[in-house]
Amino acid sequence: MTDSPSTESSTADDQDRTHSSTVENYIKHIYLQGRGAPEEQVPMKRLADAVGVSPGTATSMVKGLARSGLISYEPRGGTQLTTRGQALALSVLRRHRLVELFLVEVLKLDWSEVHREAETLEHAISDKVLDRLDELMGHPSVDPHGDPIPTVAGDIDETHFEALAARRAGDELRIVRVTDQDANFLRFADREGLVPGTRIRVDRRDDDADSLSVTLGGSRTLTLGASAAAKILVVPLPD
Repeated sequence: MTDSPSTESSTADDQDRTHSSTVENYIKHIYLQGRGAPEEQVPMKRLADAVGVSPGTATSMVKGLARSGLISYEPRGGTQLTTRGQALALSVLRRHRLVELFLVEVLKLDWSEVHREAETLEHAISDKVLDRLDELMGHPSVDPHGDPIPTVAGDIDETHFEALAARRAGDELRIVRVTDQDANFLRFADREGLVPGTRIRVDRRDDDADSLSVTLGGSRTLTLGASAAAKILVVPLPD
């Protein structure tokens, strides 16, 4: 009897779940620092900064991951995921982002708190519980910050969105994603209404001051520095 695709996927997931939380963290950050492009090499310094360790510690870990077949590694080039590593990274991201959404939508935690909580829970939650959460929430496509949630089959929508900082005066837009997971920035964004789904109009750009004046929801005005606006991703509203 031939296993169904779902059975094969479940078996692969079960095998991946034998990896330690440290391995999963490294694989996830290699994916994120590579911006989801399997062919992009991630420099060791960038990876070490993302994981929060010294370059020497990261290099030692990466050599072990290369021996396990999850990544490839070039000493002066960097590292990138293998096909197997990519599948594991997407599995970890799926758990992380579904847990974040559950914590916000069901448990009503503040969205500035859930990233750290999900960092722990993503390594502990079983596939059975995760599938029930997914079903409970209606198979969502994005997490509270607008980040795409991989499907159980390992597919992910990595559509490129433009940053608010790059838009021109007069542009009518909708916020789709907030890229900074820092709790202080998320509290600021929530307080000011800079959340996915909000309509936003660019009223004026001041290149000398490196700022934008915007109107949120058709009425509320706000001035944003370019660094903050770079963390807000948007799409144009239809004419």
